[in-house]
Amino acid sequence: MAQSSVTLAITGASGAPYAVRLLECLLAQNQQVHLLMSSAARVVFATEIDWQLPAAPKAMAKAMQERFGVSAEQLHVYGKEEWFSPVASGSAAPTKMVVCPCSTGTLSAIAHGASDNLIERAADVVMKERGQLILLPREMPLSAIHLENMYKLAQLGVTIMPAAPGFYHQPKSINDLVDFVVARILDHLGLEQTLQPRWGYGEENK
Repeated sequence: MAQSSVTLAITGASGAPYAVRLLECLLAQNQQVHLLMSSAARVVFATEIDWQLPAAPKAMAKAMQERFGVSAEQLHVYGKEEWFSPVASGSAAPTKMVVCPCSTGTLSAIAHGASDNLIERAADVVMKERGQLILLPREMPLSAIHLENMYKLAQLGVTIMPAAPGFYHQPKSINDLVDFVVARILDHLGLEQTLQPRWGYGEENK
């Protein structure tokens, strides 16, 4: 089966389990993933899931490829200033991108076209090429500045999907809550998922 591509950016907001589970699901579906990770995200990974990732992109790529059992052709990792990477240009970047989790600082930069690092540039590229951009902010409470930035991006066609799991499926664990959010991301990407049954279908649709 031919691979399709998704850019996954991970920033320094709380929510490392969401990012890891999403990456796992994308790779399991044979997606080619272009991974971008901020320095703050590495700190969050160490804090929330006790995963110490090296700063160097090549070393990080090797660590992730080994953890998920995939090849370098399927999982690419880029540094924050790798301007010659495919995600930096509309002629090569995937048409789908998810920022999971998305810090409010990154959200602000994307809303204002800052493009000061590769995550911001990649998002800018997807927007200008009329691709699909999904942002998962994880912050509370939200200030008027946060809400204004989200509203601005929503008007431009960006999907704002707060990391806010539901409880109507009666979750039994943290993993169930994580899967709820990741399932919705996969739905929006147009990818099959069996993590959560759809509303009204019950357990038999799992």
